[in-house]
Amino acid sequence: MGPRGSALICGYTNYHRRLESCLAELKKKEECLLCPTGFAANMASMVAIGSISLLLAAGGQPEKDEKIAIFSDALNHASIIDGIRLAERQRSVEVFVYGHCDMVHLNKLLSACTTERKVVVTDSLFSMDGDFAPMDELVRLKRKHHFLLVIDDAHGTFVCGKNGGGVAEEFDCERDVDICVGTLSKAAGCHGGFIACSKRWKQLIQSRGRSFIFSTSTPVPVAAAAHAAVIVAKKETWRRRELWNRVQDFRTLTGIPILSPIISLIVGSEENALQGSRHLLESGFHVTAIRPPTVPPNSCRLRVTLTATHRKDDLVKLTEALSRCINFQEISIHCPKVYARL
Repeated sequence: MGPRGSALICGYTNYHRRLESCLAELKKKEECLLCPTGFAANMASMVAIGSISLLLAAGGQPEKDEKIAIFSDALNHASIIDGIRLAERQRSVEVFVYGHCDMVHLNKLLSACTTERKVVVTDSLFSMDGDFAPMDELVRLKRKHHFLLVIDDAHGTFVCGKNGGGVAEEFDCERDVDICVGTLSKAAGCHGGFIACSKRWKQLIQSRGRSFIFSTSTPVPVAAAAHAAVIVAKKETWRRRELWNRVQDFRTLTGIPILSPIISLIVGSEENALQGSRHLLESGFHVTAIRPPTVPPNSCRLRVTLTATHRKDDLVKLTEALSRCINFQEISIHCPKVYARL
């Protein structure tokens, strides 16, 4: 099964190329680069972006153009954060963290920044809270400040948009997204990550993204299975329709105005989260307890993830099981997060 080497040595086949081509088409981009994991894809992207300043310096560009500023949402995925930390080791990279989905704060930071080259990176659909990045506002800020826009569409790919193209397709801003990172381990049900971008960005990431360069390539059977999954996701549109029907069903049954198939019920302590998870498992539901270091202390949660194969009857039983450990009447809604008392 194993490809026996990195993609740049001997691990790249026609199966990998077919998968890259169909993902590039799905994301409306010129090219796509497969990575061994979604984590590696974000690491490679951020490190490659951080290397731009070094390339400019090597090319004899003026000193004022050698810096690059990266603006990151406060709740971005750990892989983005770690990638930025590696990029930050290059002294010409400045990093700014803006409040979660706070476009006023981001605008202030961008306006105050004198660096010419700016990059904004954000999750598109946040995995721990189930809320969307404000794509419309990001696009407006991009046109004002002329930054490079990078999104991690791990939880939006195949789930959002008419064709499953993700959050950018859903918000009709695919042309405004410069680099789209994704994973094949969520809705595709396979394994691996990818970066959809222009040809020039792909060439840069191939030559500078160490997590891509020095990692073994995706096994051929996995690449073939992922290619089949993309085809299924495009053709079988009923899957997305059923998934979003379940989101509406959950809203109706609980009165909680959830925004996506990711439902985050914050219960506070680790003990509360583990207790709730055990109760739900005994009731026939696998709802994991999310604890530090994934989330901050005292914000532990039960994360419900809906799928296309769930039925309304499943949700009726789930809400009954939840109601035995959570009082829906006492839920204080701070959308998109949902705080509950056990």
